[in-house]
Amino acid sequence: MEEAIRKSDVLIEALPYIKMYANKIFVIKFGGSDIVDPDIKRGILQDIVFMSYVGIRPVIVHGGGPFINEELKKRGIKIEFKDGLRVTTKETMEVVDSVLTRINHGLVDEIKKLDGRSLSLNADRKGIIKARPLKENKKMGFIGEVKEIDIETIRKTIRPRSVPVISPVGIGEDKELYNINADEVASEVAIALKAAKLVLLTDVKGIMREKGNEDTLISSLKVSDAEKLIKENVIQGGMIPKVKACIKAVSCGVAKTHIIDGRIQHSLLLEIFTDKGIGTEIKP
Repeated sequence: MEEAIRKSDVLIEALPYIKMYANKIFVIKFGGSDIVDPDIKRGILQDIVFMSYVGIRPVIVHGGGPFINEELKKRGIKIEFKDGLRVTTKETMEVVDSVLTRINHGLVDEIKKLDGRSLSLNADRKGIIKARPLKENKKMGFIGEVKEIDIETIRKTIRPRSVPVISPVGIGEDKELYNINADEVASEVAIALKAAKLVLLTDVKGIMREKGNEDTLISSLKVSDAEKLIKENVIQGGMIPKVKACIKAVSCGVAKTHIIDGRIQHSLLLEIFTDKGIGTEIKP
């Protein structure tokens, strides 16, 4: 009986958030270990299907770095990163696109197996993301940045209980494919869709004042505080593009952004439907 009451309390706590976010768009980005570990991936997709059933409109943007590295190693192609971004030759870009397309289709199939609805965007037919070469470093090869999002095509796919899945590959004016940081793509999609939330799933608890010390987790901070922490080198490495993606999204109208640990069981539901949350939120 006590367990049943506890479950009822959880549902009651979630009710205001379900009402608040009905018909609102959430952009959710995940990759890394969240993609590799089948149990973690399944748990995240279960959360997303649940969200779609209670009226939220989730949109997935995925990465696939570990699988790309694995395939490059198999083919004997050099793996190289600069400033946290993959140096992408023509040969590397072909592998990136092939692997991300496979991941994209796999996510769509798994959502359907969980009794959700889903469809693949930007995998077989490119054009959802218009790209341009990365301005900051011409030596990165086919690394790109978002020039424009085909927002109308995405909106047509955001129907009740339907989850679009977007691959972070863009096409340039030169008709070449460009590899784009998935955090950036998620941020730009959230901005273009005027999303209520952008959620970045990662393999750490969130932003911490001391690296590796989970007791120093920052549960909530403003854009100005986040920018200050980057300058002070509190936020470092791979967390920098994530935080910058959140800062841009919030600065361009997304109400709240979240960085949470996708390895925690039902992390999305805990962050969105509970008063306390589990990660870091960045807000205006």
